Amino acid sequence: MEFNEVSLCGSSCADKIQTTQNNSPGPVTVVNTTVSVQMGSKALLCCFSTSPTKAVLITWIIKHRDLPSCTMLYKVDTKTNETNCLGRNITWASTPDHSPELQISAVALQHEGNYFCEMVTPEGNFERVYDLQVLVPPEVTYFPGKNRSAVCEAMAGKPAAQISWTPDGDCVTKSESHSNGTVTVRSTCHWEQNNVSVVSCVVSHLTGNRTLSIELSRGGSTATTASLLTILYVKMVLLGIILLHVGFVFFQKRNFTRT
Repeated sequence: MEFNEVSLCGSSCADKIQTTQNNSPGPVTVVNTTVSVQMGSKALLCCFSTSPTKAVLITWIIKHRDLPSCTMLYKVDTKTNETNCLGRNITWASTPDHSPELQISAVALQHEGNYFCEMVTPEGNFERVYDLQVLVPPEVTYFPGKNRSAVCEAMAGKPAAQISWTPDGDCVTKSESHSNGTVTVRSTCHWEQNNVSVVSCVVSHLTGNRTLSIELSRGGSTATTASLLTILYVKMVLLGIILLHVGFVFFQKRNFTRT
């Protein structure tokens, strides 16, 4: 399976996705960015377009949802590189004196959280904040049910997937939330119309949409036919037993009369 690379670092490191900049006067310039990245993708987060050689100190502070905070720090004058983010698949994209970009080699649910890049320069301090949200594509299953019904399920997606049907039927949709933030959605539909033989389940999600076709079973008519055949078989067996019993009694009386 191939995964895409998500880069938020243009040539000018300009804001691209849902950004809000604080232009109020003061020594600190802050840019906030919200970004959604699919699980398994490679993510590249930039800091600022200011040349790292003009910086005095570059710091990434990472606050994950379910893990302790960690820090990656680079002192330009002494070329000192310090980090306590080992084991989280988070590294500098290059050498910090060349580029202060942060790289996540394979985004996982544990990487969801806030990323702060702080750059100290003689011209002032700059801070960039990322709110990283991880998207998880759901695993989709579908199958025909009983009595002209069908089931479509989107398992462990983040956020929750949406399920719709074509044509419309009598549907019941339930959701189940999991401890890791993913959600399973299950939709069961029933169609009364006999002229509907094939239905489509449409699963909509931020990571992509899927349309699946399901052929309805003849649950109702098949079950009715089987039941009628069973009843007819039982009646024939009972009739046969009765006829045998009557015949046996008849011959017994006939033989008794002759004697």
